[in-house]
Amino acid sequence: MVSAKQLLSTIEVTLLAPSPPSPAQRIELLHAIRASLPSLKSLLNYPPPKQSDRAQVQSKEVRLPDSPPISLDDQDVQIALKLSDDLHLNEIDAVQLIVSANQEWGLIGREPSEIFRLAAGLWYTERRDLLTALYTLFRAVVLDQGLPAELLSEIQKHLEDLINGGLRQRLISLIKELNREEPAGLGGPLSEPYVLDSRGALVERRSVVCRERLVLGHCLVLSLLVVRIGSKDVKDIFQIYKDSTVELTEDSSTLKRQISFSLFFSLVIAFVSDALSAVSEMAPVLARDATFRKEFHETVMSSGSDLKMEGFIGGVRLAWSVHLMLVLDGSSQKEGASVHSSNDLGYLNSCMDSIFANNVFQFLTENILRTAAYQNDDEDVVYMYNAYLHKLITCFLSHPLARDKVKESKDKAMSLLNSYRVAASHGLSHASIESRNVPFVSLLELKEPELLSGNDVIWTFVNFAGEDHSNFQTLVAFLNMLGTLASSHEGAAKVYELLQGKAFRSVGWSTLFDSLTIYDEKFKQTLQTAGAMLPEFPEGDAKALVAYLNVLQKVIEHGPPTERKDWFPEIEPLFKLLSYENVPPYLKGALRDAITTFVRVSPVLKDSIWRYLEQYDLPVVLGGNSGTGAQFWQVYDMQYELNEVEARRERYPSTISFLNLLNTLIAEEKDATDRGRRAYADPLEKWQLVVACLQHFHMMLSMYDIQDDDIDSVVSQSQLSTVAQVSQLQMQLPVLELLKDFMSGKTVFRNIMGILMPGVNSIISERTSQIHGQLVEKAVRLSLEIIILILERDLLVSDYWRPLYQPLDIILSQDHNQIITLLEYVRYDFLPQIQQCSIKIMSIISSSRMVGLVQLLLKSNAAASLAEDYAACLELRSEECQLIENSADDPGVLIMQLLIDNIGRPAPNITHLLLKFDVDGSVERTALQPKFHYSCLKVTLEILENLAKPEINALLHEFGFQLLYELCSDALTCGPVMDLLSNKKYQFFIQHLDTIGVAPLPKRNNSQPLRISSLHQRAWLLKLLAIELHSGYLDVHSHREACQSILAHIFGGDMIEIGADHTTFDSFLRGGIEHSGNQTMSKSKLLELLEVIQFRSPDATVRLSQVISNAKYALLAEDILGDPTTSVKGGVYYYSERGDRLIDLASFRDKLWLKFNAAYPHLGNLGNEAEFEDVRETIQHLLRWGWKYNKNLEEQAAQLHMLTGWSHVVEVSASRRISTLENRSEILYQVLDASLTASASPDCSLKMAFVLSQVALTCMAKLRDERFLCPGGLNSDSITCLDIIMVKQLPNGACHSILHKLIMAVMRNESSEALRRRQYALLLSYFQYCQHTLDPDVPTTVLQFLLLEEQDNEDLDLQKIDREQAELSRINFTLIRKEGQAILDLIIKDASQGSEPGKTIALYVLDALICIDHERYFFSQFQSRGFLRSCFMNISNTCHQDGGHSLDSLQRACTLEAELALLLRISHKYGKTGSQVLFSMGALEHIASCRTVTLQGSLRRFDPKSRRNVAVDIDRQRMIVTPILRLVFSLTSLIDTVDIFEVKNKIVREVIDFVKGHQLLFDQILHVDIYDADELTIEQVNLAVGILSKVWPYEESNEFGFVQGLFSMMCVLFSREVESNTTGRKLELNSLYLRFSLSSYLYFLVIKRSLRLQVSDNVDYQSSASVHQPTLRLLGSLLSFVATSLEKAADEKSQLLNKIRDVNELSRQEVDDIINMCVRQETVSPSDGIQKRRYIAMVEMCQLAGNRDQSIRLLLPLAEQVLNVILVHLQDSSSASETASAPKTITYGTTKGDYVVNDVSSLCGHLVSTLERLELLNEDKVGHNLKVFRRLVTSLKETAIQKLAL
Repeated sequence: MVSAKQLLSTIEVTLLAPSPPSPAQRIELLHAIRASLPSLKSLLNYPPPKQSDRAQVQSKEVRLPDSPPISLDDQDVQIALKLSDDLHLNEIDAVQLIVSANQEWGLIGREPSEIFRLAAGLWYTERRDLLTALYTLFRAVVLDQGLPAELLSEIQKHLEDLINGGLRQRLISLIKELNREEPAGLGGPLSEPYVLDSRGALVERRSVVCRERLVLGHCLVLSLLVVRIGSKDVKDIFQIYKDSTVELTEDSSTLKRQISFSLFFSLVIAFVSDALSAVSEMAPVLARDATFRKEFHETVMSSGSDLKMEGFIGGVRLAWSVHLMLVLDGSSQKEGASVHSSNDLGYLNSCMDSIFANNVFQFLTENILRTAAYQNDDEDVVYMYNAYLHKLITCFLSHPLARDKVKESKDKAMSLLNSYRVAASHGLSHASIESRNVPFVSLLELKEPELLSGNDVIWTFVNFAGEDHSNFQTLVAFLNMLGTLASSHEGAAKVYELLQGKAFRSVGWSTLFDSLTIYDEKFKQTLQTAGAMLPEFPEGDAKALVAYLNVLQKVIEHGPPTERKDWFPEIEPLFKLLSYENVPPYLKGALRDAITTFVRVSPVLKDSIWRYLEQYDLPVVLGGNSGTGAQFWQVYDMQYELNEVEARRERYPSTISFLNLLNTLIAEEKDATDRGRRAYADPLEKWQLVVACLQHFHMMLSMYDIQDDDIDSVVSQSQLSTVAQVSQLQMQLPVLELLKDFMSGKTVFRNIMGILMPGVNSIISERTSQIHGQLVEKAVRLSLEIIILILERDLLVSDYWRPLYQPLDIILSQDHNQIITLLEYVRYDFLPQIQQCSIKIMSIISSSRMVGLVQLLLKSNAAASLAEDYAACLELRSEECQLIENSADDPGVLIMQLLIDNIGRPAPNITHLLLKFDVDGSVERTALQPKFHYSCLKVTLEILENLAKPEINALLHEFGFQLLYELCSDALTCGPVMDLLSNKKYQFFIQHLDTIGVAPLPKRNNSQPLRISSLHQRAWLLKLLAIELHSGYLDVHSHREACQSILAHIFGGDMIEIGADHTTFDSFLRGGIEHSGNQTMSKSKLLELLEVIQFRSPDATVRLSQVISNAKYALLAEDILGDPTTSVKGGVYYYSERGDRLIDLASFRDKLWLKFNAAYPHLGNLGNEAEFEDVRETIQHLLRWGWKYNKNLEEQAAQLHMLTGWSHVVEVSASRRISTLENRSEILYQVLDASLTASASPDCSLKMAFVLSQVALTCMAKLRDERFLCPGGLNSDSITCLDIIMVKQLPNGACHSILHKLIMAVMRNESSEALRRRQYALLLSYFQYCQHTLDPDVPTTVLQFLLLEEQDNEDLDLQKIDREQAELSRINFTLIRKEGQAILDLIIKDASQGSEPGKTIALYVLDALICIDHERYFFSQFQSRGFLRSCFMNISNTCHQDGGHSLDSLQRACTLEAELALLLRISHKYGKTGSQVLFSMGALEHIASCRTVTLQGSLRRFDPKSRRNVAVDIDRQRMIVTPILRLVFSLTSLIDTVDIFEVKNKIVREVIDFVKGHQLLFDQILHVDIYDADELTIEQVNLAVGILSKVWPYEESNEFGFVQGLFSMMCVLFSREVESNTTGRKLELNSLYLRFSLSSYLYFLVIKRSLRLQVSDNVDYQSSASVHQPTLRLLGSLLSFVATSLEKAADEKSQLLNKIRDVNELSRQEVDDIINMCVRQETVSPSDGIQKRRYIAMVEMCQLAGNRDQSIRLLLPLAEQVLNVILVHLQDSSSASETASAPKTITYGTTKGDYVVNDVSSLCGHLVSTLERLELLNEDKVGHNLKVFRRLVTSLKETAIQKLAL
């Protein structure tokens, strides 16, 4: 069964939505109606209390339907029984109410009375929903709302069945029963008098029940129009109506009156509709029942003692008389009229006599039609009342008997009254005379003048009633009727023709204008007579003129615009009586009101009105009547008439009309005035005057802009004389005076606050109970709007006017009650504009204007009620069924924006207060309980939970999601809100992923605003998901579950528990990726979300030349739109609530007209109508374009916003949560593939492509990490080297697909350098992913050793891995070569012409392309395009001065580094061929001419003047110096082809010249302290030594000192070991490389240049400043170090290999020790499992083993070189004895002469022990073939032993 709430929601969504219902909605509605038919048939009929059920409740265990038994405590039992007693409810249902209240509100901690009220409130809410649903169904059938006929037919059939089944009788009985003082009605004497409604507000039970009775009355009224009523029901209704009229004498509250009106009009509709059906032969019911007519006539004619009740019964008699008239007409048309006709005629005559005797018409007018209760009733119901009242009067006037009775009444009145005879002569009071007029015509004063259209009966009566008026009373009544008839276009035209023609002898327009002219001439003659006084204006004539003028006003106001401008060409007579003192003020008021209607008829008449006002109307004299030094005389002006004439009468029609006329003119021009406080005879007139004054002030503030000159012109009035004050007063701007008044708290401010200070409750009471309530409401609205206008302007002038004038918020703060009163108007729900004003005031004063606002509200005890009022306002707005076009007028949107804007304010702020955070304590520690507290948070969550009426509430949904996102982003509120949303009670994240996340977007053509809002809703939702995934505390169970659920939903996987530590998911890609993009894969929600935004963005460009054909008009419009000042306030642009910069169409239109009028001033002249029309059409076309531009721009922004939210989810998931997913590589691949596909699409905008490229870059980086850091897919804790080597990589087809789509994305038509930089980074990341899994530094022998026991399949060898890697590289090369020309053009263009960052990354892309260049294709392309030569030119032209530490300088340095890296890559990739090409292009000359810090100062480690430059200098070493040395060193590879004796070789000479040109640089490098150097410095030393060792042996000169530097370095490095610090193993390797380079240089000198070394000398190499050659003893020390290092490296390598094999047997502590030993703690987090730790440990140990093997590979040739050098010296037997016969040798430095025998012996002794150690090296441990090495060791050992024997 459908609940009442669900039924109402379904009905409202289907029947009240602005768009027609969809087929699905229609089906759902009909299903809901069918399911609810039992509830509707037994309306509000609930099971009564039952003794057995009471006993069950008292037993404290109750079984509810469809639920297990529920245990109750004593309090629950007590509350349930009281609910049963007070509401006449079954006890089990009472328990169900308590359970529902607990689910809705949370009852823990509440008082029993509060729980009772909440439960009772839920019960009444359910009843109200059911009644409202029934009323809405009746309304849909009765009123034409444009719904499908088939749907209405179905609904009507159900309603007819219900009515025929007894629903109407149930309605009648309920109206009666609910009025009884019993539990089932108003409540018994001991019943709880209050309940808590759905908002948590305390309301009186009687009011709730009265409201139910009113809705039942409305349903009864509408039911009469669905099925005809029976006689019994009529009698019952009449009896209840009589009872209700009796109640009105005791309680005349608004609800009571409206209930009585519903019963009265039920009878009216019953009689009229039934009788009309009798006339038209439509099966009447009552008209056929003669017995009923007899009985009811007797009942209705029975008189009572209460005159007021008799008046109400008289209205029924009027309806009954019309029923009898129509019955008589129907019977007369039939043959053989029955005898009942004579009886009916008698009934009719008696009714008519009673009606006219009691003047029922006047009673109905005054006690029903003109009451506030009638005018404030439901608009649709009042429309039906008016319609049938109109039918009633029409039928009455159309009957001959009625017309005869009217004529008799008229003749009787005419006989008593003459045109100018005082009624007192007949002994009658004025009131009694008025009552004898024809008052029934006032019943035609309806709100729906269209009901009079085409009604010939009325016009027949008009002709009848307008004849022969001999007194002003009947004339006035007739003219009032004409005024009513002129309230429509048709009526106004007919009335004009009647009075313009000769239809009446003495009534016409000529009579009006002639009378005005005659009186003007008469008064002029009197004034020209000396001493004569103006005669008194006859009252009768004045009233007749007023009636004429009212008709004139209605005729002009409602006349057809194209015709009315020609009706009255001369209106001057209307002004002629305004200046006479004897003319009554009410006549002046009528004259000005009539004049006001002419203002908007035409500009010509408007100008004429200004002119006539200045000529005829009373002046307005400024200044006072008293003062010193000046005499003033009395002038009869407006001020005098106000104070002396109208104030004495306490009526102000003249002043009101003057202000209204002035306000109307101000709407076209500008003006100002004032008002004061005084007594009033008529409250209605008082509030008319108030409204007129407020409108005047409102227009002054809204229309006038304050300029700087106006502010500066303000002077102090105290310094001026009295006369000067008056003069100054006349010259000052009214808007400034008004600002001063408010900013000093003076008269106008006090009066406006006087209007507002009675408070919202008082205004609500007056609005509903007083006829002037609507004027009070309007005054309150204007007052609030004026305060807002002042608050928007006061800060502009406050700084200039202090201290005399303060900002308005300071003035308001002087009385806190003023602020509270203004804010409480949010409770006023009769007029949304008042709520909007209150919310806007709150927004203004809460935005840092008023510090401590929350504390003020708390101190005043207004905080709780204000929070509930805001929640109620928001909830009421969410239930609206009508779309609010302008979001600035939407109270719900304003509240949401208020909450969002105040989130970041200092705590506690308004957002914290309205959302029920703990404003008394710690906001960040609040435990939010929206079900317990009624607040905006509760309402917002309910709105987002239901997402009802999306077309109407789209912005509420959007800003609701934004509000939650902003709350989760704020440091104070994030904790409580995220805890709330992750709670299982809400399931917020998952619920909305399933609802709005992947739902289809609304179509652009049908509902673009909804489409835009839907995109924004999804964007904020995705951002919320990203925040939860990013910041969710995984150690909190609710957050962990929320994150797991989010991941499972967006990636489409199933959760699988793995151990107790973490949870992973079984991926949606179970089959993996075996092929390229051709395989069909299941699609995750993440990809579905991406598909939602993959549509072509609408065009939002400003190309007006394509919009309008006239080029000159287009230029003018583009000037307006392109003006940089148009974004300020008042400009043509504005920023929407979402932050979009849109065109203000109203401002755009005004500026277009100004621009066109200024450019073409002749447009308004005669003869230029065609051009003027062309301009008008052009402006309309531009406005249509502007509207479309705004919507398209908003849709673009929304699309990008959602994509941004989607990217946040992807990036957060990939970076922080993807480790909990299985098959991560496949997931990342699918997202990467989709991102690249979308970014390459032609529908993808540039901004979207940028976001998508960032997502793709993240996925590519994570794929790379997955492959190289810790690959997924390993399902056990154990790990092997084979697992690492054979880690699953995307297949080549998938890689091919990625690269292909990436190339397509790079080559897209719409692109930018910024986008391509991101794409280039993605391309580089892809190439990194495609690199070989095996580290080249890890030797193959090590890997083969580790794989011996793990390899089961012969195919899984390293060669196969190498082949697959080569195949992937070839695929990449082939694909890029296929698009080679185009992509190379683009990349080379960016590398040559782009910005510095663009050049840098483009150069690195070219570097990567060189790496995969298998056919030297790219190399040849570089050569043919001249790109390499341009790189050299850029290098040579680079100027990077030492002082240039700017960002541009560093960026240029990065570009230079990239260029050098590219050239180095060419040299390495293509070997000597590449080096030869580079050398042939003058590489060394270009590098030598590079002016980057002149290269000499680049190695400064410390700057004594400014230490902050040190980091910059070190960066330059990395970016400039080191790359240059690398490139030079690579070019020295060409020297290997040079003959040793060709010392003049060009390559050698150029390198030598380069070295000489940078002597200081090389000298600094050679003198670096090796023991204190870092890795970068050691590399530079290696490069410098390498370069020198290649070329310097060919240099014969020793003037540069490089040889001495090299020898000094040898002496330092060969003497002791460089201690390796924690920076790593690479530094140690570099030191070995340096020793090897130095030994190679020494070996070259000894072997090739015959250098001979001394055995030893006595110099301390560590301290001596002199330069010495290395000695043989030093080489012996080096050899000893090498032997030790070899032993150590071999042992460590062996131990590491054993540990790698046993890694799966190591404990976690041992694994962590290995990781710590490798200084890799940062790669492991505490949450990582043993699998990842073993993986990291194994990788690190493999690298360490490879490092040890590299050390061995360096140490062995180093040892061989040292052994050879020593062996040469020892074998040279003549070196000691035959110096003369020795071959010619070269020497450096000082020499000692001959070897000393003792030194040789000592050397040999040390050598033997070292050589013995080298002989003992284990070949298995070393991992290399030592056969040749051992032979050399043996030879040297034998030679050394021989020397020892000598």
